[in-house]
Amino acid sequence: MSDADVPADVPMRQAATVMLVRDGSNGLEVFMLRRNPRSEFVPGQFVFPGGAVDAEDREDPGLESVCVGLDDATASERIGVDHGGLAYWVAAVRECFEEAGVLLARDGDEHVSFDEPAAAARYSGLRRRVHSGELRLAQMCLDEGLSLELDDLRYVSHWITPVGPTRRFDTRFFIAHVPEGQEPLHDGSETVESTWIRPADAFAQHAEGRFMMIFPTLKNLEPLLEAGTVAELMAWADGLEDVPAILPAIAVRPDGEVLTLLPEDEGYAEALANPPPPNSMR
Repeated sequence: MSDADVPADVPMRQAATVMLVRDGSNGLEVFMLRRNPRSEFVPGQFVFPGGAVDAEDREDPGLESVCVGLDDATASERIGVDHGGLAYWVAAVRECFEEAGVLLARDGDEHVSFDEPAAAARYSGLRRRVHSGELRLAQMCLDEGLSLELDDLRYVSHWITPVGPTRRFDTRFFIAHVPEGQEPLHDGSETVESTWIRPADAFAQHAEGRFMMIFPTLKNLEPLLEAGTVAELMAWADGLEDVPAILPAIAVRPDGEVLTLLPEDEGYAEALANPPPPNSMR
């Protein structure tokens, strides 16, 4: 299907994204992946690990038994939905494992560690099997005696793709401290490069055209600029009482320049009421 064939009311997919953070030698760092330049979706852009909520994230009967810290009722209340909210947390953990190789889970009372070569090799194989769909995340946890520690994730942001792009997502953003004994890495297929970077450096390199990021990524990095440590960032996240849904609007100027507007920006209401056709977003 070409861009011109996609209707303005492109269906939205639920999605979850994780900002993995750590305390670096010069302050807070966030892990970012560069998408394959040949990808149809945001090619060559630096992003956080994340992706669409799959049916198994919602419907796998074994999931609740391996989740610790949240049940569906509590997860749904936190994100303001009637039911099914737990799927966002589960998708965040699964995507983080698939895309970055980081497993936010516990083995008994301890975070899973890949320090030992045998464990690293075993979990690398499990990552490939989960990513390919051969192995369900819940079944992996049952087989390995693991639990998904969902309270390790902090829900901090909710973004909805505006009308215009040919793919639309209803995305929940989370923050998580990377577990000790695990080092994230790109998968070499969907993502071809990865790095730990200070948020201020990401902004500076983006301004120079050396570290390309899409608008929601930039906006979700902004709160990280104010935190010097992971502890400070988590305290900020824990203090959030309301996480509003943000729906940007797109305006296309006569010269073809595309503007992304937020509700507080001049011209937002007009742009929201008159979205551009998808074929103008090339």
